[in-house]
Amino acid sequence: MNVTPKTLRRLSELDAAGLTPANQRDALEKVAAQYAVAITPATAALIDRADPNDPIARQFVPDAAELATRSEERADPIGDDAHSPVPGIVHRYPDRVLLKLTHVCAVYCRFCFRREMVGPGAEPLTAKQLDAAVDYIGVHPGIWEVILTGGDPLVLSPRRIKNVMSRLAAIEHVKVVRVHTRVPVADPDRITREMVRALKLKGKATYVVLHANHARELTDAARQACARMIDAGIPMLSQSVLLAGVNDDAQTLGALMRALVENRIKPYYLHHGDLAPGTSHLRTSVEHGQHLMRALHGRLSGLCQPGYVLDIPGGFGKSPIGPVYLSRDSAGNIQVEDFNGASHCYPPTT
Repeated sequence: MNVTPKTLRRLSELDAAGLTPANQRDALEKVAAQYAVAITPATAALIDRADPNDPIARQFVPDAAELATRSEERADPIGDDAHSPVPGIVHRYPDRVLLKLTHVCAVYCRFCFRREMVGPGAEPLTAKQLDAAVDYIGVHPGIWEVILTGGDPLVLSPRRIKNVMSRLAAIEHVKVVRVHTRVPVADPDRITREMVRALKLKGKATYVVLHANHARELTDAARQACARMIDAGIPMLSQSVLLAGVNDDAQTLGALMRALVENRIKPYYLHHGDLAPGTSHLRTSVEHGQHLMRALHGRLSGLCQPGYVLDIPGGFGKSPIGPVYLSRDSAGNIQVEDFNGASHCYPPTT
């Protein structure tokens, strides 16, 4: 009899799958007690058990290093709470809001900036809270875009997704709905034709933003899941997090960006690691991130260039932090640097 693989949620299950070192068991018990653990069968199948530095494992398998919290780290590193007028809504920017439908994910990333609030014990929005959130969007005509996030909205059923999308579609001033998700790579079977139909809005634009950090995550099944959405007319973008030991070299990062573009997914954001508790072992320096962006510039197609951004701690929003190619000389001329590092003079406008 065939047994359907299940999502690994307990350390004993990770142990049985050969994913955790025996000499870290006590420390990992403490990590798992503090931060949610879930590794789907699709994700577990990607992990190379023979490689102690496997980049997929590094994203999802608990690590004793998560117990080390630095003074600059914060439970709410990007300041969601400061901009949450009603439960489920984050209204940081004038023309768009986040709508956090659930705090549950298909997989739990070890670097998650919401790791203090996501997990199987977290409460989803109640019916009354969802009503209040939709009402908030409805009475603020400046809201042009709604971003469904969480947690991961696509862990919900197509029926629930369709209900939310239909309610947003009825709001005249909402023109765009953006869905942020890891499901197409973490659990691609969930992207059914029914789910795709639920995501489409008549008279509105739907975008799906895929979170992927390594080219190996784009398996055949993941590519097919993305193609189902794209072929149905839903444009896809990507967001990735710059992670030490995962994608922090130019070859690996470039391979990810090319794999995304080859699958009709436009790289959108490369996030600098947020100051979430217990994640310092996964963060790089800003300078290293800028060096990587320089390495991609000019050597990879413009289609492969994401915006390198940092979410300013405290809720002040994202800022681009990519390398700067312009300077001025003593005569006031603009000096512009090309992708080979050579400087060229550009006369100032008079």
